[in-house]
Amino acid sequence: MNLTNQFLIATSNLDNTPFERAVVYLCQHNAEGAMGLVINRSVDLKLGEVFRQMEITVNSNSLNEKIVLAGGPVQPQSGFVLHLPLGEWKSSLLINDRFAVTTSKDILMAIASGEFSKQAILALGYAGWGDGQLESEIIRNDWLIAPVSENIIFETPLKKRWEQAVQSLGIENISQLSSWAGHA
Repeated sequence: MNLTNQFLIATSNLDNTPFERAVVYLCQHNAEGAMGLVINRSVDLKLGEVFRQMEITVNSNSLNEKIVLAGGPVQPQSGFVLHLPLGEWKSSLLINDRFAVTTSKDILMAIASGEFSKQAILALGYAGWGDGQLESEIIRNDWLIAPVSENIIFETPLKKRWEQAVQSLGIENISQLSSWAGHA
């Protein structure tokens, strides 16, 4: 089972953990493990501050107030830009024909200058799982799996992304879900 380009939605099993009510966009999932970005948590830092720290000139004041996401606990000092459409950047992971994650400064410079005005989010850090770890968490019912939604990633307000992701599965009330796995 390859879950690349899917959402992981935290269930109540992950309450009182760093992943409580998290929505993770899975950028990569293979035999070695998985890597994703939490898309519904922010850090106490705005995009303008990131640009200033990196000495990047900004052409639009509206960019200065954009939120920066807390992508996960691994490498929280590193930036990951999840974006569409694709493009030619120095360091990108092509996820599919729509999405890529870019870690090179050139995309931030393009965003700041207005050359890249498409949909993009910046996350600091990422969520990572070793071989078999994510599969074990799914079997324990820690995560629901949902199809990705560009609208949830780029348009839905941060505080509503978890609810919207749950509702995308046709679930109106997640508290009605059992935390026990069924094994027939």
